[in-house]
Amino acid sequence: MSGIFYGVSVGPGDPELLTLKAVRIIRACDVIAVPRSSKDGEQVALEIARAAVPELLQKEIVPLDMPMTHDAAVLEKARAQAAETVLVYLEEGRDVAFLTIGDVSIYSTYGYLHNRVVKRGYTAKMVAGVPSFCAAAACLGESLTEPKLPVHLIPAAYGKVAESLDLPGTKVLMKSGKTLEQTIDALRARGRTDARVVQRCGLPGERVFYSLDEWDNSREYLSIVIVKDC
Repeated sequence: MSGIFYGVSVGPGDPELLTLKAVRIIRACDVIAVPRSSKDGEQVALEIARAAVPELLQKEIVPLDMPMTHDAAVLEKARAQAAETVLVYLEEGRDVAFLTIGDVSIYSTYGYLHNRVVKRGYTAKMVAGVPSFCAAAACLGESLTEPKLPVHLIPAAYGKVAESLDLPGTKVLMKSGKTLEQTIDALRARGRTDARVVQRCGLPGERVFYSLDEWDNSREYLSIVIVKDC
């Protein structure tokens, strides 16, 4: 019998935000797959899960290279190779847990592997978790929105930040990456210095800026920017 491929959400950073189901699946799986952005890349998801499930380090850890680039050809090659690596273990009848920060359904590289595994006839399941923007709102001590107002998730690194500010309700600017400074500049140009920034939410080095006037130009990849309209 073939193994099962699990996409396991480990939350934004605080190990206590792992769900009971995530912990159970991690403990049950033979193989732990972790995304790696470079050869020396920080395996954030693994460190979060390890703090909650220390024994996972006794399992087989399989790094899967996931380069941080917009180059479609490079991404396609990396995702295809990662899927093939996973399939070898599934064919051996071994269950694989792919760890991903935040929630597995929100801007997660797992989705690309999930689709490939399913198309090849294997079973893949998703384990939900706490999204980073929800943890950021809790860190700020305020709700994300009010009744009748929508919440918009904006992948800031892909542009159109200025246009998104015209949307009603709350704007959550994610995945700014190296373009965080440009994102902040766009907000300032629109007079939205009331935007809040949470960096490395729940992780060592967490920082919170309650307005752009407080922001110190720190360029942290794991940054969430929240712009709320009342």
